[in-house]
Amino acid sequence: MFILGLTGSIGMGKSVTAGLFARCGIPVHDADAAVHRLYSGEAAGAIAAAFPGVVTDGVVDRAALGVAVLEDPAALARLESIVHPLVHKSQSAFLAAAQARGEPIVVLDIPLLLETDASGRVDAVVVVSAPLGVQRARVLARPGMTDAKLEAILLKQMPDVEKRRRAHFVVDSSRGVDSAERQVCGILRAVAGLPGRRN
Repeated sequence: MFILGLTGSIGMGKSVTAGLFARCGIPVHDADAAVHRLYSGEAAGAIAAAFPGVVTDGVVDRAALGVAVLEDPAALARLESIVHPLVHKSQSAFLAAAQARGEPIVVLDIPLLLETDASGRVDAVVVVSAPLGVQRARVLARPGMTDAKLEAILLKQMPDVEKRRRAHFVVDSSRGVDSAERQVCGILRAVAGLPGRRN
């Protein structure tokens, strides 16, 4: 089974690209979706203990948690020490199930794939990218987003140029969904039949 690691900085179109892989019949594990599930389940108790006031009725208030960790590296590290092992457990279960079904290719959608050294768990890295102006326009169009918030987020992410340098494949999302889909199909053709670490 060949494991593609999908990543990209904020506003680059990673979620849309993940959907294109899924449309092609490729199983996708979405780390962000796993975190959402954990915030209303398994991780909520530990987060409530570490960050009083950010959990209501057993569900993490993501906005309140964001305020608590955004400019506090120690708090962010504390949160990651709670969440990352649980996400990894979810990924491992996903991979085991996909392998049992005989899936030839799967995708791990991990926003901080390169920042957290999770690339060691995949066979090839796919980076979704777009020019800086496109990225900024997309992100600043989001409700509640400001230039200051965007800059704070970007400081915590590896620069796009470095991500592209480390990628095996780059999907340029700036040319529209049809173009991105053609690029995804090209990636799948390139890795079809290649042995992966789970073969």
